[in-house]
Amino acid sequence: MTNAHKDALFVLVKSLSKSEKRQFKLYVGRLGVNTDAKFLALFNLLDKIKRYDEKVILSSGIVKKAQLSNLKAHLYKQILVSLRLNPVNQNIRIQIREQLDFATILYQKGLYKQSLKILDKAKSTAIENEEKNIAYEIVEFEKIIETQYITRSIPDRADELAIQAKDLSGQNVITSKLSNLSLQLYSMMLKVGYVRSDEDLQKVKHYFSKQLPKVDVETLGFREKLWLYKAHLWYSFLTQDFLSSYKYASKWVDLFYDYKEMIYLNPVFFLKGNHYLLESLFYVKYSSQFKETLQKMEVVLQEKDFPQNDNINSLAFLYLNANKLNLHFLEGTFEKGMYLVKIIEYGITKHKDRIDAHHVMVLYYKIACLYFGIGDNKTCIVYLKKIINNKNLKMREDLMCFARVLSLVAHYEAGMDYHLEVQLKSTYKFLLKMNDMHAVQKEMIKFLRNLGNIYPNELRGEFEKLHTELKKYEDHPYEKRSFLYLDIISWLESHLENKPVSEIIREKALKQTR
Repeated sequence: MTNAHKDALFVLVKSLSKSEKRQFKLYVGRLGVNTDAKFLALFNLLDKIKRYDEKVILSSGIVKKAQLSNLKAHLYKQILVSLRLNPVNQNIRIQIREQLDFATILYQKGLYKQSLKILDKAKSTAIENEEKNIAYEIVEFEKIIETQYITRSIPDRADELAIQAKDLSGQNVITSKLSNLSLQLYSMMLKVGYVRSDEDLQKVKHYFSKQLPKVDVETLGFREKLWLYKAHLWYSFLTQDFLSSYKYASKWVDLFYDYKEMIYLNPVFFLKGNHYLLESLFYVKYSSQFKETLQKMEVVLQEKDFPQNDNINSLAFLYLNANKLNLHFLEGTFEKGMYLVKIIEYGITKHKDRIDAHHVMVLYYKIACLYFGIGDNKTCIVYLKKIINNKNLKMREDLMCFARVLSLVAHYEAGMDYHLEVQLKSTYKFLLKMNDMHAVQKEMIKFLRNLGNIYPNELRGEFEKLHTELKKYEDHPYEKRSFLYLDIISWLESHLENKPVSEIIREKALKQTR
């Protein structure tokens, strides 16, 4: 039996809405001969079964084993053609591509003038909507036609096309360099998280300065500026320069508000920009601006013109709920955030085929922190185990490390001392293996290891010692990242002041509110 998540056709069929399924059947039935087609019978069967099982398909008698692969490929293609015809999926890129296809057909029939007319219109639309790769492709096609059919309709046509091709090519090269740089920096962030040492910092600085192309921002279009701000944003995140992250995430989002039509043409980039702006505001603890940005994003998402599709809905779920959790962390209102747990659990199940494991684990870590904040340490441990026991997670080593450190603290708080020694050894080994043993983690492990050797009346003194030691690292360029994942300082202060950790964070939030 094949896993449902691994069979592309099954996943595609299950992703279809009722209206998309109805349209597919209408599309197939446009010719009477298709009503009994094998691929339609296979579609109906896949739509009906709960999980993909090749034995069920073969026993249905629809197709023999030797023909199954070809039939599945044919059905997959027919579904995509049907989806392409759906008005919901008709964005500007598809429309320009369609015009390019029409122009190609006219060219092949020798109707050069008609072909050029369509191409010229499509090119203008592409340039207006910052689709410069397609625009360049159109110009190259126009050049081919002009070499075969001299229209004489426009003087100096050759010079005009040559200049257009040169300009578009130059802009596409800049975009490609910036997008490559942005992608590489994002990859570094996913793999190892923030820089951990001077050596890491110098490597990232050298790579960034070497790969960043020299550009005049004033001459750049929307697309080039977007990739420039993205590259700077990832560099700022990697180096833990969160004020700079805030600066470039703001530029990214403001760019969309300056070019309002781009919000609807590039909704994914709009959502991501807002998410990174919110993340930056969370790190600099700018709660009033955080609230305002989150509300503004929600308003745009609810606009009737904002595009709706599975991908956008999944991202909206992910970014809205992750940041709603962050708002409760900022303000210390953990109890008020508990309603989000059911929403997130349901959303993870609903969007499981479109959200990667890394983002799911980030949500689980945030839920674990929520339970830790209200003092429900056993439930906190349940969510942390989902991360710790995930053997397939290859990204965000820092997340895996801090999940183990928080698990240690939660085991201590839950009074599960009988598990603590095993946990300590396991965590210590894991941190060494990941090369992620930093001062804050060393102090935490040393403190927890010594707990068994001290008397109850000495406990407060040990908390005070650890608090004094960790305060040194709160503004350390590399050690401070530990506090981004787990507010150990507030946890210690809750013990010293005999208050819930949520109360400590709320008091700090009120002092820091801006």
